[in-house]
Amino acid sequence: MLGSRNTPSPAAGVFDTATPVVVLKLDDNPLHHGGLGIIRGLGRLGVPVYGVCEDPLVPTAHSRYLYGHWRWRAGEGTELDVVDGLARIVERLGRPTVVLPTDDAGAILLAEHAAGLHPWLLFPSPPTELPRKLAGKDSLYRLCRDHGVPAPRTETVTTWPRARAFAASVGYPLIAKLATPWRRDGHRVPSTSVVSTPNQLAELHRAAGQPIVLQEFLPQATTPGRGQDWFLHGYLGDDPAQSPVCTGVKERSYPAAAGLTSFGRWVANHELGRQAVELLRRTGFRGLVDMDWRWDPRDGHYKLLDCNPRLGAQFRLFSDRAGLDLAVTAYLDLTGQRVPRIAHGPERRFVVENYDPLAAFGGWRGGRLGLREWITSLRGAEETAWFARDDLAPFGLMCLRMGWRALSRRIPVSRRPQRARAPEFRPGRAGSRRGSPTVNESNESSTSVPS
Repeated sequence: MLGSRNTPSPAAGVFDTATPVVVLKLDDNPLHHGGLGIIRGLGRLGVPVYGVCEDPLVPTAHSRYLYGHWRWRAGEGTELDVVDGLARIVERLGRPTVVLPTDDAGAILLAEHAAGLHPWLLFPSPPTELPRKLAGKDSLYRLCRDHGVPAPRTETVTTWPRARAFAASVGYPLIAKLATPWRRDGHRVPSTSVVSTPNQLAELHRAAGQPIVLQEFLPQATTPGRGQDWFLHGYLGDDPAQSPVCTGVKERSYPAAAGLTSFGRWVANHELGRQAVELLRRTGFRGLVDMDWRWDPRDGHYKLLDCNPRLGAQFRLFSDRAGLDLAVTAYLDLTGQRVPRIAHGPERRFVVENYDPLAAFGGWRGGRLGLREWITSLRGAEETAWFARDDLAPFGLMCLRMGWRALSRRIPVSRRPQRARAPEFRPGRAGSRRGSPTVNESNESSTSVPS
């Protein structure tokens, strides 16, 4: 039945939930559902979770499991502004705090400023420059080439003649990506686009305002029932035995072939898991990771498309009946506790309610998906990005914001530039019920996790 379960089932074992968590978001994206997944997953287990929100109507700010949030457009300041803001947050909490970034910019900043943020902020410590290399489209391709990992043909172009020459060599359609998508530089082009004609490529090249990475489009598989688009989420700690890796099939995405997962299935793929972990271990990576792979029917290889050095937005697909997921795994490891194994949920499914109808409409228009087939797939979705019977407010606000987004596209709406400000604390629903932790205030508690 559609809808997330309310609470994890009873489990053996106990872990300490005293250490708070801050969900760090630098990207201006009020409808990011990954942060809500962290808040609910850890909050249901009794962990005090805090967030960073751009404005009062961000849906995650109204989750019943959020202890509080900082009103803060963190991405509009400098890196030093963000570091200073994090110091203010830790000062208010008054204790070491786990920080979980939901975007590449946050993961890169933490890695490159780790020396000044440890030990009060708890997060994994990969090599300083590695998250930037993994998130960068050109640098990721070079890493793949250096380590012998299959990847699509890729070239970074700065001039129109080079872009035209690459397109002529691989043909259309092709994929165009911003080389450093976490740095938008005020340009409104998608971070990833499917380009079907020379005119589309020329227009995108003019609008990007930064080097673009062109990539061959891997052909569609013709083998019935074979998953082609895969995502891999994992947590790599110092102990390989406490480093779970989970794989899933991307059934639908929005935008099609170039966007986020709107409907996915948990499918074990040990071959892909070994290939990914081998690359990450060789580079020295530590922490949460989200990777996109595509199976190439021409040579039978899985080819790496993208790598995000942080938690993926659909990570709640990989949660078990006791509430254990990758965010909980990271929390336990970073606080020095035992990490149980995530129990695989066979064919568990995840849907993003605000984007999957759009993805399904595109599939219907292209003759790839029927209405009955779409409705049938939703009936098997055990995990939803927004709707939860025990936490309805974020779903309602998401619906309102999606409606406003559709309306504002028809009505010109100007947004005044925002000046970067220091984070301002706002108490949350969970904090008002249980008493939000403050400086020198004890918050001893415990909860159950699987053995």
